[in-house]
Amino acid sequence: MEVIPAIDLLDGKCVRLYQGDYDRASIFNDNPVEVARQWLQEGATRLHVVDLDGAKSGESVNLSVIEAIAQAVDIPVQVGGGLRDRSGVARLLNTGVQRAILGTVAVEKPELVTELCDEFPEQIVVGIDARNGKVATRGWLETSEVAATDLAQRMAQQGAAAIIYTDIHRDGTLSGPNMEALRELAEAIDIPVIASGGVSSLTDLLSLLSLESAGVTGAIVGRAIYTGDVSLKEAVRAVGDGRWQDVPPDSGTFIV
Repeated sequence: MEVIPAIDLLDGKCVRLYQGDYDRASIFNDNPVEVARQWLQEGATRLHVVDLDGAKSGESVNLSVIEAIAQAVDIPVQVGGGLRDRSGVARLLNTGVQRAILGTVAVEKPELVTELCDEFPEQIVVGIDARNGKVATRGWLETSEVAATDLAQRMAQQGAAAIIYTDIHRDGTLSGPNMEALRELAEAIDIPVIASGGVSSLTDLLSLLSLESAGVTGAIVGRAIYTGDVSLKEAVRAVGDGRWQDVPPDSGTFIV
């Protein structure tokens, strides 16, 4: 299972929100590029970046920072937040980002998802952020009446490469992933599911391994690796492919 560090961008800084609340943001580092390099050195095989400003405003805001991250590391980067039209997706993918994550448009403009999946095969991922089983949109500020599992099934049929499932009530809380919801969603579709929200320990990641046969192929980890509750090196070694690199003594790394 792939362990994917999260880098959430707000005002160009690396932050974590609590349950998606913009007023409860914790700043962890002023230099997201340094954060990206740190996670690469600790064994990350992919980075998950969210433009929180973009998610709120409806268009990419931190594009220059995102491009700098993509150019600074030699692993795939997936990015979501504020991608509401074709030009925004194309502009993002032109920065060197491997995959674009669509959220709000999957609910509001499902036909656009189909078009983008056709134009950018294997590069479109749909992020489903759920609050009590219903899909939230527009930076989690609104909640629709669309059931998360129903949306996942439609997006799989329309060509999405994967689904990222976030339980908003678990996100940033270190309370553990929603195993029941993840299993239900993964068993309902035939494309990979990446778990997000609530991972607090190596035990949580090991528990997610039980869902690998159902189609959960990765886990995004945010607050836990910033607070030190989870060591990325140990997590990659325990539930990933076992590859990680020692950090050179003169690398200028930092404690987050």
